[in-house]
Amino acid sequence: MKKVLVTGGAGYIGAHTVVELIAAGFEPIIFDDFSNTDERILTGLQSILGYVPTVIRGNCCDVHALHEAFEMHLPEAVIHFAAFKAVGESTEQPLKYYHNNLNSLLNVLQCMRNYQVRDIVFSSSCTVYGQPAVLPVDEKTPFLPAASPYGQTKQMCETILQDTAAASMDFRCTLLRYFNPIGAHPSGAIGELPYGTPNNLVPYITQTAAGIRASLTLFGDDYDTPDGTCIRDFIHVCDLARAHVAALQWLEKQTHVCEPFNLGQGVGNSVMELVHAFQEVNHVSLPYQIGPRRPGDIEQIWANVDKANTVLNWKCTHSTEDALRDAWRWQQHLKT
Repeated sequence: MKKVLVTGGAGYIGAHTVVELIAAGFEPIIFDDFSNTDERILTGLQSILGYVPTVIRGNCCDVHALHEAFEMHLPEAVIHFAAFKAVGESTEQPLKYYHNNLNSLLNVLQCMRNYQVRDIVFSSSCTVYGQPAVLPVDEKTPFLPAASPYGQTKQMCETILQDTAAASMDFRCTLLRYFNPIGAHPSGAIGELPYGTPNNLVPYITQTAAGIRASLTLFGDDYDTPDGTCIRDFIHVCDLARAHVAALQWLEKQTHVCEPFNLGQGVGNSVMELVHAFQEVNHVSLPYQIGPRRPGDIEQIWANVDKANTVLNWKCTHSTEDALRDAWRWQQHLKT
């Protein structure tokens, strides 16, 4: 089986991708420092897979630890998830984000060069587009200034990868621009596991519904949208995970490439619509209040996903309602 080093592989998207990699016949090697996840994810992987994949505890900013992982396991490809990802926090602690998100990628690329690994699937973000003037966005939509340091790091990382590809004909890369992943594995065994107060909407929703949080705060209802709340393109995390496998399989057939792909459902839903949908599909009541706008949030964005559909032969198979049911199942699993 082809070995794939999955940095951040015990994280939210990483763990779901590990499941899909194994289903597709790859051997994932998880490299994670567990700074934003914990052992419950490994227990969940054990429940789904019947075993725990190889796990190396390390930080991508520690180049020596990365070298040891490459030396020991000799991966043939890398999926690079490891990064700080909270938009709001990045506006408060920009240096933390620039240091971690840029250095981690640089170290991964250094190790890939040293061990002659040519394939990388990079975890990018729709934040690279800033607040676009025309919707939906496709991969040719020009970048505007990012609304947060987090978004800036993703723009910079894409530039680093494009420059690396331009300098080396022996390099293959996909830039996967996620929109808004939500949901959990349908088994309820793994899902999003934030530390402290969640930065993402759906974990805050599920924790409020479970009584862990007194009330959900929606950040702003005065945007220029139909109901005044931000509009996003929400995608089930299992669909997103499958896209990483599709990207890896596509890279194997290329000679030299650095190609971006949008990953979303291709539909915009408002934050308020998501709250109402959660209540309806799960038959729960959700107390919420309106708060001020959050720094770094853009007003609205959703994807044109035609390129991923045709080139990667990938499509979403789960609805937003499916994602909200699965997210609630995961939250209830955490309580048991």
